[in-house]
Amino acid sequence: MSLSDLAGAVSGAIYRQIGRANGCVQRHRPLAVDVLENETSYLVVLDAPGAGADDVQVRYLEGTVRVQIDRFRQFHDGYEMRFPGRGMTLEGEADLPDDALVEPDAGTATLTEAGALRIEIPKRAAVDDVELEEAVEPGTDGIAIDD
Repeated sequence: MSLSDLAGAVSGAIYRQIGRANGCVQRHRPLAVDVLENETSYLVVLDAPGAGADDVQVRYLEGTVRVQIDRFRQFHDGYEMRFPGRGMTLEGEADLPDDALVEPDAGTATLTEAGALRIEIPKRAAVDDVELEEAVEPGTDGIAIDD
């Protein structure tokens, strides 16, 4: 083995280890998250690069929205992996305000083409208003009375 071959082998090994370390850091660093609010719902937005709809898990528990993304690295014919730097499991969470009353079962999650995950969770009052509107018959004064 020549000195040039040895240097190439060592630099390749170091390069791969840096990539693995970067992937581990990505895995343990939570995803950045935005929490927005309007009159009817909360909107939680996270970056979900390289994820497909089947890769995303969203959970709501006691005021916290938790997201786990298990991405898969696609293989490309004719190419060899030189630097595996992207983490394959990404996680993030967002705490809603302490006074938030929501209907998590009525929430929706949308993965955009640009790689953003948008989770909309309606406020409890907004869901109650929609149910009330659906219960009122047209032509009445807007007050639903149960017999």
